[in-house]
Amino acid sequence: MAEPEILWQPAADVRERTRIGRYLEWMAGRGRTFADYDELWHWSVDDLEGFWRSVWDFGEVRSSTPVGRVLADPRMPGAVWFPEVRLNWAEHALRLVSRADNDNVLIAHSESRERSTLTVGELRDAVARVRAGLQRLGVGPGDRVAAILPNVPEAIVALLATASLGAIWTSCAPEFGSRSVVDRFSQVEPKVLLAIDGYRYAGRVVDRTDELAAVRAALPGLSATVVLPYLDADAQPPDGTLGWSELTAQIGPLEFEQVPFDHPLYVLYSSGTTGLPKPIVHGHGGILLEHLKIHALHHDLGPEDRFFWFTTTGWMMWNYLASGLLVDASLVLYDGAPGHPDLNALWRLAADERITFFGTSAPFLMACRKAGLTPGRDLDLSGLRGIGSTGAPLPTEGFRWVYEAVGERLQLQSVSGGTDVCTAFVGGSPLVPVWEGEISCRHLGCRIEAFDPEGRPLIGQQGELVITAPMPSMPVAFWNDPDGLRYRAAYFEQYPGVWRHGDWITISGRGTCVISGRSDATLNRGGVRIGTAEFYAVVEALPEVADSVVIHLEETDQLLLFVALRDGSELTDELRARIVAELRRALSPRHAPDRIVAVPAIPRTLSGKKLEVPVKRILGGTPPDAAASRGSLTNPESLDAFVAFARDL
Repeated sequence: MAEPEILWQPAADVRERTRIGRYLEWMAGRGRTFADYDELWHWSVDDLEGFWRSVWDFGEVRSSTPVGRVLADPRMPGAVWFPEVRLNWAEHALRLVSRADNDNVLIAHSESRERSTLTVGELRDAVARVRAGLQRLGVGPGDRVAAILPNVPEAIVALLATASLGAIWTSCAPEFGSRSVVDRFSQVEPKVLLAIDGYRYAGRVVDRTDELAAVRAALPGLSATVVLPYLDADAQPPDGTLGWSELTAQIGPLEFEQVPFDHPLYVLYSSGTTGLPKPIVHGHGGILLEHLKIHALHHDLGPEDRFFWFTTTGWMMWNYLASGLLVDASLVLYDGAPGHPDLNALWRLAADERITFFGTSAPFLMACRKAGLTPGRDLDLSGLRGIGSTGAPLPTEGFRWVYEAVGERLQLQSVSGGTDVCTAFVGGSPLVPVWEGEISCRHLGCRIEAFDPEGRPLIGQQGELVITAPMPSMPVAFWNDPDGLRYRAAYFEQYPGVWRHGDWITISGRGTCVISGRSDATLNRGGVRIGTAEFYAVVEALPEVADSVVIHLEETDQLLLFVALRDGSELTDELRARIVAELRRALSPRHAPDRIVAVPAIPRTLSGKKLEVPVKRILGGTPPDAAASRGSLTNPESLDAFVAFARDL
């Protein structure tokens, strides 16, 4: 990997001004010094017990029992962390020790209602009320509380209240179809369901009462359903349900059930584009330590920060955002369309609320670039110091756009991880530069490597992204997988004892990383293997192309490119020729597509990921409902064009 241009450098006094600097000073006081980030990273993955105990101590984590061993069993799967500890994630999230009682700690914007805030005192009061309401409904340790709620303060409050009881949280975004919701929630059999009546999105009113009725009918084990009147504040709850005001009518003590380190905190789900989504169980302790580490030592978040990530409650980034409370940051929540009334909407939010860390997706940044936005010149973004990008690899052009159009003093953290670990394992650090087109570093405590097919580590060459040492936030288990067969099959079949994540990664000698797309969607023609992210970076740089997906049908060796064009553009012979020429030049002649087809839209999950593998299955003859769950898609109708194409094919 040739060294690209450096777009951002740490300041000379970075160790005096950042939390990771304070951590290094704190470590020096305990006899450990590190010359640079690379030396710190190597120690963090070589001495797992020493590193994670340091995160525990530096983060002032509380346990109601002696700490004891840090890593009692390092084998994967099934590593045993802190076996003697009892704690509670919500207790730490609500400590907010450096915040005053009247400080705003939740700031919420929505298309469906006016801006709202919660102070520290109001947040604790609200959690105590929901906690008491859940107890009246019979919720206790181990019970599941399911939510179909938007990214609003009530959702954060309900998560905290559920966790405080030792109960288990699980959520879906309101835009999920009823079948997709049932596919998820039926696996965990919730005791209580929290939901809304409807919402507004991109200026449209979306009523969800029929979908809620269908979900309730499919979950016969529910003891109660509580409805938040979100679309209509004066609406009465449907028959057989409770209103939110009934849930919160009485306050109770704000107490925290002390649970084992690996006690389930919440259940997240794989995208569910094929088959039933995997219900991934995350524990109190693993999430607490991992999110303390990443928010303090990598994002440099603290009490003076306003932390934002555009997300829904159906994506792990919402859980990640909620953990900003662990480091005393204020959370800025947004529910609505990111492009309504125009693509500057979220940038205006950043300016108005003085957001300091703005998290979003790579497709959003690329859409802003294509639209020619210059938010750094048009708005007052002087409060902004960091931008996070995830959901897909960010192309080089996206890096350039951020520094040209948003701000040259910002630290751009392109990060990658997954629902599986509820975090990012590669990203940025205040101690490391930002190189154009590259992820800056492997995160502390994350032993990420690139493997060849024989399991040998590679440097400077593309390989399978693997994790060769345990992380505390690896799943406790999959729900209803008592023998662990599904868990092992998901990550540990190819390389025994090593986690295979399913992405292509290249790690440079500098420690930077490039993610090249899913390894199960690789383009391999004539022995020339290219990740799909590289392909999209070329195609979607063309001004006429809004989105694309490329599929290689190995049986016939056909390379098919589907493009969704911007309004006013047509797929002419001239544009086809230009696409082919660019791919030949940038990648290889073997990666010139055999056919280029215009489609109305590219199928994406609700978290923004392209459906490469399901589309490939549809083109191979798999019925669409077996290949993909339409209810988990942003645009379910987008599959129709591929179904029609498969018939012709």
